Amino acid sequence: MSDKVLFSISGIFNTPDEIIAAAKKTAKKGFKKFDVNTPYPVHGMDNAMGLPPSKLGYVALVIGLTAAITGLTLMWWTAQIDYQNVFGGKPFFAFPAYVPITFEVMVLSASLATVISLIVAMFKFPNLSHPLHDTNYMKKVSSDKYGLYIEAEDPMFNEEEVKAFLTEIGAVDIEPIYYDDEEFSVIHNVTDPKFIMILVTVAIMVSGGTYFALNKLMFMPPFNWMMYQEKTIVQEKAAFFADGFGMRMPVTGTVARGNLPELIDKDPEKGSAKLVNPLLPSPEVFAMGQKKYDIYCSPCHGYHGEGDSRLNGQFPNPPSMHSEKARNWNDGRIYHIITKGQNVMPSYAKQLTPDERWAVVLYVRALQRSLNAKESDLNE
Repeated sequence: MSDKVLFSISGIFNTPDEIIAAAKKTAKKGFKKFDVNTPYPVHGMDNAMGLPPSKLGYVALVIGLTAAITGLTLMWWTAQIDYQNVFGGKPFFAFPAYVPITFEVMVLSASLATVISLIVAMFKFPNLSHPLHDTNYMKKVSSDKYGLYIEAEDPMFNEEEVKAFLTEIGAVDIEPIYYDDEEFSVIHNVTDPKFIMILVTVAIMVSGGTYFALNKLMFMPPFNWMMYQEKTIVQEKAAFFADGFGMRMPVTGTVARGNLPELIDKDPEKGSAKLVNPLLPSPEVFAMGQKKYDIYCSPCHGYHGEGDSRLNGQFPNPPSMHSEKARNWNDGRIYHIITKGQNVMPSYAKQLTPDERWAVVLYVRALQRSLNAKESDLNE
């Protein structure tokens, strides 16, 4: 072995606690060029080894900010200077619209830069060889053992002293690890012609395969089964109609589903005459009516409809809902007032759906009956 070049001295440990203690003692001893190998991540190992924070964070920060600023500047220049378009009266450069794109460009660039830096700078890709590969040490730490090795390049390295130190901290199977002749003599770099050819070949194959799949394969049977359908696409020419246009005007009087207009006359008497409450009294309907009444009606009418406003005189107090006049109104009249408003009371048609308005009517009826109960009500 005298012609071999020594890489490190390694030792094996049997438990996670032993490897943590060994890492702490090695760092405390003053060794700088050492590493730990475990079959799975061991919590607290970074602190035990005294490792400084990774430099990859700075790479992600610099590249991410650079990409974000560059992308945002490009979008600003395109929208504000080079190709101005007005969309819905917005500014040429509406910043909120570009925030998601800027964020995605920043994250993608930072992620790619981190991975590339990790592989090329730290792992020295394309150099895939390492003295630890195919050694008994690596076979053990890849299974159920824990290992620590101290490199020969460490300033404090002395072969005999390192072996004695590993024995002192509880290591077993202490053995030297040497460079292979090929690893020691061959220098790999990213400009290697073979490596460049591999990259070019992979790029051509991936690009060609992607182009074929998206531009050719998807247009071939049976992959094009959803491409041609018996329908007219917006702004597409249609042979079915005489004028050739696929876009058609809606049929006169067409109403979108769920948007049937309420044709209520402005006059309270005419507008409420034919209005009938479509809801049946039930605990659910009363609960909804109470909820909406408390939100929109009680600030002026009071929780019991007595006109005791909680607005401290900011608006005129409304009349009580328990007057004989109000109690004699039909349900349609109360619904008409909620929908169209009356005097200083505004319309609540935009705040309440038709069903919610009818539920409020039922709740108002319940309030009126509770404060104006008849003898027959008490006997029920």
